[in-house]
Amino acid sequence: MTNLASPTALDTAADEPAPSGRPARAGWRSLLPTMTPWLAIGLVLIGGITLFAVIAPYFVGDPREIRDMGLTGPSAEFPLGTTQTGQDVLAQLAFATRGSLQIGIIVGLLATALSALFGIYGAYKGKVLDEAFSLLTNVFLVIPGLPLVIVISGFVPRESRGLWTIAVVLAVTSWAGAARVLRAQTLSVRSRDYVAASQVSGEKSWRVIVVEILPNLLPVIASQFVFAVIAAILGEAGLSYIGLGASNSATLGTMLFYAQNGFALSLGAWWWFVPPGLMIALFGMGLSLVNFSIDELINPKLKNLRLHRKRARRAARLERELARDTTAKEAVR
Repeated sequence: MTNLASPTALDTAADEPAPSGRPARAGWRSLLPTMTPWLAIGLVLIGGITLFAVIAPYFVGDPREIRDMGLTGPSAEFPLGTTQTGQDVLAQLAFATRGSLQIGIIVGLLATALSALFGIYGAYKGKVLDEAFSLLTNVFLVIPGLPLVIVISGFVPRESRGLWTIAVVLAVTSWAGAARVLRAQTLSVRSRDYVAASQVSGEKSWRVIVVEILPNLLPVIASQFVFAVIAAILGEAGLSYIGLGASNSATLGTMLFYAQNGFALSLGAWWWFVPPGLMIALFGMGLSLVNFSIDELINPKLKNLRLHRKRARRAARLERELARDTTAKEAVR
């Protein structure tokens, strides 16, 4: 992540003229990324998959119902075919998508809260508390993430390995990197005059953090939340694929696990493993596109590059209009 340059992100966005000649967005609007085709595609992918996860389970049958028609291809009755035991793949996909999104959101919230606690609060308080939090953060950064997740998941009994258990394991092992970034940003913002003025006036610590510091870190926190959701869904899929996922919950990872155990690839049953894999890929792509757009609020180089491109396109458009007007005048003469 790139440090927020002084003045603050809100002030910079408010003072910088908009490329279209209109005044720049002020206040909370300056925290929102500029709408671009890539951002629109990302929002459509996220919205469509989320809508499918919320609504589709109410319109499909029981995903665990066993039928005497194993490994049948897509048909009018079963649009995505059936598994070896005759279970409806579409019904499984609907419930599995909901489960994966739940894990992603839970992990994103927990990891963001932990990184904010150890990064923002520790850096603001400083001294012994900051040193202790930094030491703990460094310990988690040194330990390899994937082996730690596998070890913790392996020690949890299979019957207790539910959705919340996997989410907590993934959150505990994924907050340290974001906390390190937030600590650096907070140390930069904490030294500014308006924060010092709030401290001198006797404001409480929580109010200084929430009102004076947190607004400058919102783009960074939003980007880290999106990244945590992506990492959580991929992490859960990886754990489930090796048999360490949520044993009593339906997720996209468990679908891939059962497809692997059922030899779907060798049997040519593409309708069993392609839909969950494609769902993970599309949702990850949508979140990545949104994350790239948020990164433009954090990285001044990306923001200036987009500004220069817009100005260049506007200048080229004006030149073409001027050339057409000149040609029209010469034709009249």
